Formats: sequence, C-alpha cells, structure tokens
Amino acid sequence: MGMKHVLGFIEKSEELKSKGVEDLLLINVNDPFVMKAWKKSYPETKNVKFLADGSATYTHALGLELNLTEKGLGVRSRRFALLVDNLKVVVANIESGGDFTVSSADDILAAL
Repeated sequence: MGMKHVLGFIEKSEELKSKGVEDLLLINVNDPFVMKAWKKSYPETKNVKFLADGSATYTHALGLELNLTEKGLGVRSRRFALLVDNLKVVVANIESGGDFTVSSADDILAAL
C-alpha cells in the first residue's frame, strides 16, 4: 500500500460511504504496531480501519502474496482493491508489480 493508495481511500471515504460502502479496510503485511502508527500518520481516518496481516496469512489465502525475499523484503502483498458484497468479491482490481493503475479509490467508485 503506497501513500497515494491509502490517501485516496481516506480522501474518498465519505463518497464511498454515500454509495453504500459499509467498511473500508486497509490490509497490509505488517504488524499491528506498525499499522497503528501508520494510521496515526494520516489526518482523518475515522471511516477507515487499518488491519495488520503480519504473517501474510490473509494475503496468501487470497493468492495475492508477492515474494520479495531476493530483495530482502520477504513476503509482501500485491497492491489491490476488492469490492465485496455479502461476503462475495464482486470487483477484484489487482495491480501488476509496483503499478498503481486499477486499484485506486476512484476505480472502486467507478465500479459502484
């Protein structure tokens, strides 16, 4: 999750909520302490929950892990945005490599 990615969802959170999005969950392969500190670094996050996936268990279950061990970063997560309705994924916008072209808040708004 890059700063642009996270900030877009924070900035568009009210608009997403007005279109029926109940929960905005930002999940990252980090421990809960890092996620708590990261949340504090953003000015307005009342509509957004920052969740830790420290061992990449959830990320792996989704098949979205990115092995960067050769670069000294271990297992990370691909950048993605999911739109889930009634526990079913209705939109899965998954980026390639380090791209940021299909998983923005605006992309999810367009899918709504």
